[in-house]
Amino acid sequence: MTDFVSLENISRVFGPNLTTGEKIASKLGATVETRSIHAVSNVSLSVSKGETVGLVGESGCGKSTLGRLVAGILPPSSGTVLIDGSPVIKDGVKATTRVQTVFQDPFASLDPRMKVGETVAEGPIAHGLAKKSEANAYAAKWFERVGLDPVWLDRYPHQFSGGQRQRIAIARALAMQPDVLICDEPVASLDVSIQAQIINLFLELTRDLELTTIFISHDLSVVQHVSDRIAIMYLGQIVELGPVDEVFENPAHPYTAALFGSVPKLVLDDHELVRFDTIEGEVPSPLSPPSGCFYHPRCPLADEHCAITGPEMTTIPNSRSVTCHNYQRQLKQK
Repeated sequence: MTDFVSLENISRVFGPNLTTGEKIASKLGATVETRSIHAVSNVSLSVSKGETVGLVGESGCGKSTLGRLVAGILPPSSGTVLIDGSPVIKDGVKATTRVQTVFQDPFASLDPRMKVGETVAEGPIAHGLAKKSEANAYAAKWFERVGLDPVWLDRYPHQFSGGQRQRIAIARALAMQPDVLICDEPVASLDVSIQAQIINLFLELTRDLELTTIFISHDLSVVQHVSDRIAIMYLGQIVELGPVDEVFENPAHPYTAALFGSVPKLVLDDHELVRFDTIEGEVPSPLSPPSGCFYHPRCPLADEHCAITGPEMTTIPNSRSVTCHNYQRQLKQK
């Protein structure tokens, strides 16, 4: 399979956004935070056409920022994002409509003052995908595609449930006729039963429309269900990448193993004490990441070499890659 989405050494640095008062205070000798945040650091990733890649990691690891870089919402500080060989961003401006995003909170992402039919049709009209005279019929088609009744086109977002609003957000994204869909925690704010409906809808749409998808989520079970491959992020870097079944069956990075081990498990024995395996320590600040391997202060396999030299991405058997000096020791622990 050929690469359809290609990320080449993508980085994103957020500089300090100082107020005028802070700038003056800094010049007068006051202590003002002036360090930059390295949200994403030298990430390379290729996604084949029609493939779904799950992106997981702890809060603050940079996965949502990476999704916004792929979508062209944010320009990278360095590196390039290509879709089918063409750049997503040119001169700091998004240059394509071929990639669209479904956000976590549909209520926040929908304009409360616009009727939902107008919201769905706005982008296609602006980009010449639909005529203004056909806007209502065009929006109705996508409403039906995501399981909504077109008679609701004249309603406002507050008149819908959370699951219905997310379907509207999906319809808005699909109405732009994208080739790539970025799903940023699309079911995190929904009830469990509604989550299942939305996940099934995603699976149906990606199959029928041949969408290439990056699915960002905290929920490992959801990612395992919808993804072909999984990428594990830690402090702005991808530390493990591979087929879902292979990674879940035998994680090669200590962080991946610890992340999977933190998932609560059902205990049927009433006399057994329920305990959760948690990752020791706190996530380091992206303002001041550790030297060497970013994970080494929390890693049970870390040695002196890990604290000095950052590991490179290494290809291992079964179409997998890992960023770890001691991945062989981790694989042997199974």
